[in-house]
This record gives sequence, C-alpha cells and structure tokens, in this order.
Amino acid sequence: MIQPISSLGPGAAQAAGVKEAPAVQRPDSGAPARPQKPMTDEYVLEEKREPSGLYWLEKDENGQPKIYFDAPEQDEGAGSPEPKAADAPKEKASGKKAETCTGSTDKVDREIEKLKKEREQLEQQINSETDETKKEELESKLSQVENELRQKDNDAYRRQHTVFS
Repeated sequence: MIQPISSLGPGAAQAAGVKEAPAVQRPDSGAPARPQKPMTDEYVLEEKREPSGLYWLEKDENGQPKIYFDAPEQDEGAGSPEPKAADAPKEKASGKKAETCTGSTDKVDREIEKLKKEREQLEQQINSETDETKKEELESKLSQVENELRQKDNDAYRRQHTVFS
C-alpha cells in the first residue's frame, strides 16, 4: 500500500531519499532598490523622403476618404514634401498653369450631315425614277448609305472620333 509522504512527517521524507527543496532566495536587501524606468512611447523623427509620385487613400478631417498624391516635382520654396490633395488644381502643385482640353466632334457631325443629304437625294431620285434597273441600283446605294449612317450616327462613334485640342 502506498502512503503519501506528507502524512509521514518531516523526517520521513529524508529517510525515503527525497532531498529537501532549496530555500527560496530573496534579492539582496542591502542593495538600494532601483526604481524602474517608466514605459512610454518615444517619437523618432524620420528623415525626409524623396517624393515618389504615388497616390494613397487617407481620411480627411471629417473622416471622409480622400486621395492624396506625393508629387515628384515640388515648388523650389516649398521646403518639406507634404502630401498634396489629388483633387487640388495642378497649378498649385507644379507652379505651371493648368491645361484645358477641348473635344470637337465637328468632323463627325459633317460626315453625318453629308450622309443624310445623300440619303434624301437618293430617296428623291428613287421616287422620280421610272426605269426599274436604275431604281434597283439607287435602292442598293440607299441601303449602303443607311448602313453607314447607322454605324456613324451614335455616341460611341462620336466618342471614338472626337478630336482633342
């Protein structure tokens, strides 16, 4: 039968061959107690980086998302490379005047008008023509003009053929 050692008494553990646990050592009470350094965050100033020309998303003072741009070309007197708002005018960021582009669809509009006039003339000729062979030729020309009009008289064609200046 197995008996717990704790029930045998203090001398029984040594008789059984079990060594006594070493006494817990306390730190030297003679040495002066050093107060621990308080744990705080420390601000480390970063070196200025060269602008990289990257866009990034941050929140503005109202908490709304805003796109910022790190412009590679800075004003000479600007000093520090601060992020510029992407929606700010380019005039402020680069010191140059903003360019304006104008789109013109005049050429396409003239083509379409020309085709419409041609269609009207062909319709008049078909109505006035008495010869069946000539009438068939005019109708085939009319169908070609109408197909071309369907292709060109739409917004997609106008956008593709817009001239910017």
